Amino acid sequence: MTQSNLEQAYQFCQALAQNHYENFPVASVLLPKRLRRPISVIYAFARTADDFADEGDASQEHRIEQLNNYSIALQSIKDGRVDNTDPIFIALSDVLKQHNLPIKLFDDLLDAFKQDVIKDRYQDFSEVLDYCRRSADPVGRLLLLLSHKPTDEQLQQSDAICSSLQLINFYQDIVQDLTESNRLYIPNDELVQFDVATKQLSQMNDDSTTLAPLLRLQYRRTQDLMLQGYQLGADLQGRIGWEIRAMTLGGIYTLSMLISQKDNALLKRPRLSKLKLIKIMVISMSKRLYSYQAKRLLSYSP
Repeated sequence: MTQSNLEQAYQFCQALAQNHYENFPVASVLLPKRLRRPISVIYAFARTADDFADEGDASQEHRIEQLNNYSIALQSIKDGRVDNTDPIFIALSDVLKQHNLPIKLFDDLLDAFKQDVIKDRYQDFSEVLDYCRRSADPVGRLLLLLSHKPTDEQLQQSDAICSSLQLINFYQDIVQDLTESNRLYIPNDELVQFDVATKQLSQMNDDSTTLAPLLRLQYRRTQDLMLQGYQLGADLQGRIGWEIRAMTLGGIYTLSMLISQKDNALLKRPRLSKLKLIKIMVISMSKRLYSYQAKRLLSYSP
């Protein structure tokens, strides 16, 4: 592999990241310059694998085949063979080598994407958390490992943040996930406990008053989990700390918007306005302001 081929592979991943996800350029501005290229490669890997699992009208078998091909390519890198012509894996092999990242985190991501193809219900909350451990937590760990040598406490805090952000995303998209993918991340045992039928969760404009006890349990639990991790951003220096504070605070604001909705409108999807996003960016510049605002929002109860 020539240096020119490697450079082209990196450029491919950066272009994919910038064109495929509207928020990526914003995140890139916050990140230290030295991390933008490796993170674009990680994003390209995760984004394309996630698309295999979710996008288009491919059969379940074809989706799994595509994800298995990614697993095979990862194994080739692990075995020291870089014979893949896919630019994502050309660049990823270099990122793994340069930064000594554990391949297991990428295997975990693929395992979660494969699960999305074949599993659409979860028996209890421990199953949901196990999914978050593989679908969300690896991303936070990779970011920390790229930036510095994190402590065990920092990794645990990152896991709490990433799982919380994943849960918040689930609760924003309950109706969309059900109607488009027939997928639900609220545990079956809690549906039974609160006498809620899945159909009741699929109508955004219906009165959700009877669903409120179930949904507010999900929100409280996510608040508690985020409280275990949110201080991570306040403990990190430089632009990486700013990036993590902004991502965390964006999730906390979204969660507070979910909590603030009236019981009869809990299935509506809250959205952060551009003004709110700017506010989050500004607050996140200061560790003190971030900590104050995050703690205040996480203490909120209607």
